[in-house]
Amino acid sequence: MILVTLGTQFEPFTRLLNMVENSSLTNEIIVQAGHTKYKSRKMNLFDFISFDEMDALIDKANFIITHGGTGSILTPLKKGKKVIACARLSKYKEHVDNHQTEIVSILSQQGYILELKENAALDNLLPLLNTFTPKVFKSNADAFKYRLRKCIG
Repeated sequence: MILVTLGTQFEPFTRLLNMVENSSLTNEIIVQAGHTKYKSRKMNLFDFISFDEMDALIDKANFIITHGGTGSILTPLKKGKKVIACARLSKYKEHVDNHQTEIVSILSQQGYILELKENAALDNLLPLLNTFTPKVFKSNADAFKYRLRKCIG
């Protein structure tokens, strides 16, 4: 099963769903579409589910295709999942700015994820999944909390 996540932004992200729809993928594809309305012949779409239900889908997925939201990328990474991420772009009115391009680009350059670029075909990335081993993600949250507590008092 392949899980596609679009997050909770109000702006639609049909560009990513078009890439999935037009790909050669034949596996079961489940899509958390959020506010994006889309009709598909090969994807099973729903708007929103609980955190626990999403967590179970991530566990079940062979890999995840997602927008460039930090939580949508880091949650599967923490579970050791392979992630393909595509940044939402303001020029297509998919987001208010282009901050997701930095997130996706940096995480890709550092070996955590595969980046699906604006004009690329999803089918060009799919063969890389066989040999791609994502870098293990280690959260820096504990160190940050320690430094913050030290600063506060």
